[in-house]
Amino acid sequence: MKAFSIYSHVIFCFLIACNTTVAERDDNPDLEFTPSEEFTEYWWTGKAEINSYKLEQARYGEIHQGNAVLIFVTEDFSKKKHVKLDNPQQAGNDAVNVLKLNFTKKFTTGIYPYSMMMSSFKPVEVSNFPNTFKVTATSQEWCGHTFTQLDLEKERYEGYLFSYFESEGSESQVSLQKELLEDEIWNTIRLDYNLLPTGNIEIIPGLLSQRLLHHDFAVLKANASLLDAEDDQKIYLVEYEKPQRTLKIFFQSEFPYQIEGWEDSQMIRGKLMTTKAKLNKSLKLDYWNKNQPNDKKYRQELDLE
Repeated sequence: MKAFSIYSHVIFCFLIACNTTVAERDDNPDLEFTPSEEFTEYWWTGKAEINSYKLEQARYGEIHQGNAVLIFVTEDFSKKKHVKLDNPQQAGNDAVNVLKLNFTKKFTTGIYPYSMMMSSFKPVEVSNFPNTFKVTATSQEWCGHTFTQLDLEKERYEGYLFSYFESEGSESQVSLQKELLEDEIWNTIRLDYNLLPTGNIEIIPGLLSQRLLHHDFAVLKANASLLDAEDDQKIYLVEYEKPQRTLKIFFQSEFPYQIEGWEDSQMIRGKLMTTKAKLNKSLKLDYWNKNQPNDKKYRQELDLE
């Protein structure tokens, strides 16, 4: 794995200036984002930002202890194939820089463990590519495992759910109109929280939430608010109408807008349950090069051991 290269930075800037087409622009003329020098110096350094969180996960009507990790890194992505480019220098205008999020959760329910992961690929060129290209999610536990993928195809998100549940089928096709993804909110905060929509919105719930609740895939109505909090923090609040659910994401109001934690509240087995996560440790690291036994020290620094 390799972070966004200096060569790609040059290509990226050239594309913004010289290769924007009307077809690539959204119908929202107010959606603008230009990477600042501060942004460049933080995100284009060949390192990822790794954040570990203490997790209290609501499941089966109880709260279970665990950990969550949010990993943010920029990389070169193919806008045609929706995969990370091996040779971005040869990709021409197919190369688009994205801010990738890998979001993991690990917790144990009784005797058996859960391991869940979501990946979201949000273009940095928001003015030209306002919608996230792709989001995937996996869930593994002792009953079995599932895989979900949504890809942006013109005006819709198309994808598949592969599941061991009979009610879902071994392979189910997913097709949703193009709307805000809950799973791209995290990336958007890190780019510029002022890009977040507020008021009455239509939104596609997060894939990990969908997996835990076994809800059908759907575009739902919600109300979104951007609120001030203590200690120079902001809160992005999403209140779903039906089924009722509330998501609060806490983050720093100053760049780089680090995510301090979140709360996810919903009715589970007839009672209101809230999943909570609070930031524990954070590192900037080229983790893909840290694969030797001695590198376990970084897991200890992140309090993951």
